[in-house]
Amino acid sequence: MVKVAAVQLQSIPGERDKNIENCIEMVEEAAKQGAELIVLPELWVSGYYLSKEQFQSLQEVPTGETVSLFQKLAIELKVMLIVPFVEGENGDLYISLVVIESTGEVIATYRKSFLWGREKEIFTPGEKVYHAIETSKGKIGVLICADIEFPEPSRILALQGAELIIVPSVWSYGAETRWDIQLPARALDNTVYILGVNTVNEGSCGKSKLIAPNGKVLCQASRSEQSILIHDVDFSIISEVRKEVPYLDDLDKKLWPNASLFE
Repeated sequence: MVKVAAVQLQSIPGERDKNIENCIEMVEEAAKQGAELIVLPELWVSGYYLSKEQFQSLQEVPTGETVSLFQKLAIELKVMLIVPFVEGENGDLYISLVVIESTGEVIATYRKSFLWGREKEIFTPGEKVYHAIETSKGKIGVLICADIEFPEPSRILALQGAELIIVPSVWSYGAETRWDIQLPARALDNTVYILGVNTVNEGSCGKSKLIAPNGKVLCQASRSEQSILIHDVDFSIISEVRKEVPYLDDLDKKLWPNASLFE
C-alpha cells in the first residue's frame, strides 16, 4: 500500500520564485498528511501560456536549481517526488520531468513525446521511448499530458510491468471530456492505476484524479481550486482485476509492429 498525492497547483505565469514557494508549502502539507509519493503538474514552475523567449529564460537542466531544491526536499520530507520542469539542451526546449527518490537521487528523466497545439512551435518532442521505472514505492510509468491521449505509451508501460502510470498535465476546459474519458480508459485498457495531475487557472479544468485498474475514479479534485488529492494505492488488487479483465493476457503482440517495445 502506497499513499500517493496529486498537488493541483495554480501557477502565476513567469513567476518562478512565487510558484516554487507556493508549491513547497503544498508539498510539505501533503507529506504532513502522510503522502509517500507526491506528484506536481506539468509546467507548474513556469505557467503554460508563455512565449518561447519566456520559456527560454526559465529553462534548466536536470541538475539545475529547481530539481536540486526538490532533491533536498525529498530527503527532508522522506518522500518520492515527480517534478516537471522546462528543460533546455543544445538550443532545444523540452517539457520534462524527473523522478526523485526519497534519498534525493534522480532515478529517471522523461521528456514529453506528444506535443499539443502551440507547444509544437516552442518545444521539441522527446523520443517516443517509454520505460517502466523500479522505485521504492513500486514499479511506475511516467507520461506527460497529451502522451496519455494515445493508447500505445500506456500499453507499453503496462507490458513492462508498470502498476501506476503518472500523468502531470495542463489540461484545458475545452478538452475536459477527453480528460474524463481517456484517463479511466487507459487504466481499464491496461488494468493499472492512473494518476492524472492537472493545474487550475490559465483555462485548465483541474479535476486531478486517481483511477483504479478497473477504470473506477477513486478520488477527484476540484475544477477550479488548488488542492491536495491524497489516496492509498493498493497494488495487490491488480492481479484480482486482471483475472476478471484479462486484456493483457489476451493481447496478441503480433499486432504490434515492433516487438522490442515490450522488452
